[in-house]
Amino acid sequence: MRYLFALGCLGATALSSPALAADPEPQVVQTAAPVTAAASAAPDGDDERRRQDIRAMRAQIEELNARVAAMEAEEGLAPPEGASVQRLVYAPDAGVRTIPVSAPRPWSPMSLLADDGHKFEVYGFAQADVIYDVNRVDPAWEDAFRPSKIPTTEDAFGSDGQTSISVKQSRLGVRASGDAGGRPYEGRFEFDLFGTGVDAGQTTFRLRHAYGRWGPILAGQTNSLFMDGDLFPNTIDYWGPTGMVFLRNPQVRWIIRDRPDFYAAVAVEKPGNDIDAGLIRQIDPDLGAGLTNTEKLPDVTGQLRYQGDWGHAQVSGILRQIGFETVGAPNNEPDGNDLGWGINLGTAYTTGPATFRLGAVFGEGIASYMNDGGMDLAPQITVTVIPPGLIDITGEGQAVPLFGMTAYLDYAWNEHWTSAFGYSFTQVDNTNFQEPGAFHRGEYASANILWAPTPRIMTGAELLWGKRTDNDGATGDDIRLQFSFKVSFSSNDFFKE
Repeated sequence: MRYLFALGCLGATALSSPALAADPEPQVVQTAAPVTAAASAAPDGDDERRRQDIRAMRAQIEELNARVAAMEAEEGLAPPEGASVQRLVYAPDAGVRTIPVSAPRPWSPMSLLADDGHKFEVYGFAQADVIYDVNRVDPAWEDAFRPSKIPTTEDAFGSDGQTSISVKQSRLGVRASGDAGGRPYEGRFEFDLFGTGVDAGQTTFRLRHAYGRWGPILAGQTNSLFMDGDLFPNTIDYWGPTGMVFLRNPQVRWIIRDRPDFYAAVAVEKPGNDIDAGLIRQIDPDLGAGLTNTEKLPDVTGQLRYQGDWGHAQVSGILRQIGFETVGAPNNEPDGNDLGWGINLGTAYTTGPATFRLGAVFGEGIASYMNDGGMDLAPQITVTVIPPGLIDITGEGQAVPLFGMTAYLDYAWNEHWTSAFGYSFTQVDNTNFQEPGAFHRGEYASANILWAPTPRIMTGAELLWGKRTDNDGATGDDIRLQFSFKVSFSSNDFFKE
């Protein structure tokens, strides 16, 4: 009660002050200052003295309000969120008075991260995979099922049978969204632990998404516009079907239309060409060792997508220049380039508990955008007979033709049990100067049964089969059994708006 007594005394003193009632220009002052005797005794005509008196009294009011709030909190008397409390304020027409004000919202960690329509989320999951291969795959890729990594020669990676336990699928990400400058914005940063490239086989950070969007502009790394991410079935294998476009690529995107039912966009994306030296290495090892890709122009991609209650239909395309040169040779020759292009068609159709995912992709020089298998550019040799009996042999780099297909069914048995099963393949039309062991065809099939007792918990088992066929017809296959357990999390579960 001691603070109520102080509040009443200050209110009575303030209401009896003629200077407060006569001030024509009230000001808010945040720092406290003592009221001096000289200021209290100032004549009515001394405006500056009156203003000083007003500032001092208002500062003391603010200080007393702060003390009252602190004492309420200390005594456990803070009102619930949204309740009305009394506070002293100064009004030009009424002097010092008390008014009801709303209690502030209680503090939470998310109050620092989201306000005025802005949203922020930390999300991810921890997952463990127990994997057994009946045969063998490349040890650097034993935690993902890629047909291109299945050997076509016996015991290439050791005797049959291999067990692995991996946490590489575990993921962490953050995303934010809101409105800035009258346009919506979005930002996202996400990584998992599945090492690729020079880190293949390692449990290390791998960037998945890092982009920002403001209005129609998106810049950074995310799904290529040439890709249809909704074709990916509900598998627990990390890599997924071989015969679909799947690449997260640095890009600058212009979004032409973004409605719930229709999306259209174009982008320039980072080029990355896979060059096959083929049999050139056998003819001239130094020449073959010097062959490297050139990336003079960005890839150009586009996408049209229709979304309905039943699912979606999408068509996307790509144009790219695939070039090569010979590093270390005079003038870096031989060199050259070819046109790469591709069309990707996809749809996901939902009826009742079933979702059908169907996709087909074809083109030339697009293997680096595929989920698995193939090369973008390879040597093509032309032999011409010139009378009388002369032979002219010329070579060039040719964009390798490719066709891929995926067909999957996701089925919800009930609220907690689901399955996914289907088949996919990638096939390339090898050039006549690729090596016999060059990739020609990859096949992938899987079936699973998954249980989710709650939305944040998932476990289940999956059976997979894969086969690789080389340019000379040699084959290799593998059967895999995988068991996974995953726990997902989101800051939205802990801190509600």
